[in-house]
Amino acid sequence: MAVINLTINGKKVSKNIQDNTLLSDFIRNNLALTGTHVGCDTSQCGACVVHLNGNSIKSCTILAADCEKSEIITIEGLANNGKLHPMQEAFKKNHGLQCGFCTPGMVMSAVDLLEKNKKPSDQEIRDWLEGNICRCTGYQNIVAAVKDAASKM
Repeated sequence: MAVINLTINGKKVSKNIQDNTLLSDFIRNNLALTGTHVGCDTSQCGACVVHLNGNSIKSCTILAADCEKSEIITIEGLANNGKLHPMQEAFKKNHGLQCGFCTPGMVMSAVDLLEKNKKPSDQEIRDWLEGNICRCTGYQNIVAAVKDAASKM
């Protein structure tokens, strides 16, 4: 057992965890933040993407204990006082989701992209989101959503 201290969505957290607890499992099972999805357990799908110290990562690829004193933002942390983040609004407006399972990871990855590249081309968006798999859409509406959010972020 280890004690982990970190900040999640702006709140300080201190919890006892097993040494082999994945960050994705910690977020979902210990903190009940179920917006972070686990779709493959092999880091292929991207449904578990969160921001760790300002960078998007697949939370199923890192141990929670390795995040000691880190700052983590999950999909639940993007909204501000009940108001959706511009990327969340853009996904809604542009129908960038269908079943919604991949959506949290797509949104988190896209936010990170726009924080690093304010005006990405369609190809740059597609390249950035390559590690996020959607089994429902043709990706065109996701690209449209990212471009729409880019004009508002």
